[in-house]
Formats: sequence, C-alpha cells, structure tokens
Amino acid sequence: MKATLGSIFVILCALPPVAVRLQAQNPVSDGVRAVALRQTKNIVQAAEEMPADKYSYKPTPAQMSFGDVVAHLIKEGNNYLCSAASGMKQPDADKFAGTDPKDKLVEGLKESFKFCETALAQVQDAQLGDSIDFFGGRKVTKAVAALIPWPTGRIITARWPSTCA
Repeated sequence: MKATLGSIFVILCALPPVAVRLQAQNPVSDGVRAVALRQTKNIVQAAEEMPADKYSYKPTPAQMSFGDVVAHLIKEGNNYLCSAASGMKQPDADKFAGTDPKDKLVEGLKESFKFCETALAQVQDAQLGDSIDFFGGRKVTKAVAALIPWPTGRIITARWPSTCA
C-alpha cells in the first residue's frame, strides 16, 4: 500500500512539469493564436459598432473607406494570410466589396476569423520558417503571413470609430 501511494505521489509530482512542457511546445504559434483571438474580438466589435451609414466613411479621400477595409480584411487579409501561414485552402470570398451592406460584411468578417482560428490551430513553430509565395511574387516565411493581419486591429479600432463617432 505504501509503495502504491508513493508511486502515485511521484507520478502526481511529475505531472505539472510534463504538462508545462507539453503546453510550451509551440510558444511562438501559441502567441500568434493568442494575439489573433484578442484582435478578432477588437476588429469584429469595431465592425459591429460602426453605424451602417458610416461604412462609406474615409478619413481622407485617398484612403479606403471603412467598408473597403473590412472587405480587404476578409479577402486579402484573413483568408489569404491564414491560408498561406497554414497551407489550408482559403474559402471563396471574392463576393465581398466595401459597398456591400454592413450585415454582409460583418458576417463575412466573422467567417474569415473562424477560418483563421481553424487554420492557425494547425500551425506549429517548426513550420514558421518554411518559405511560401507571397504578394508580388516574393518569397517570405509562414511566420510573416501569420503575423501580418494582427496589427490591423489597432489601426481599425483606433482610427475609424473615434473619428466617426
């Protein structure tokens, strides 16, 4: 009985370090996924809070409208970049334009973030150095494709809602 209890105690004491090692096998990818979840919430919230009549708003005439930015995030942002980072085939999203109704754009944005969540869940740190074809025929690493979309959340949540309120 003492031997069994001692063995159980040793096993239980050994589990936390093993669990920590298992969780930390992909710290960079895990970090990307954590940032992605936070930015998903921020970007979707900004898109939902923007009044529908302000989706055509441009901070300056040379800039894209808010609706154009949302459509761009769906197509060239989330779907393309998360596909490139993971190797998953991207969903067909050519049907989105900045002039589409707010409800359609918000739903498309949510779907694109769901795709990113699924795609990024498959990414391992060891794959981040793999070379992929990128915009303009350039070669970059999967890490570049995985990291590019997430600073956009700061731009959207900082620029448009504050200037349109």
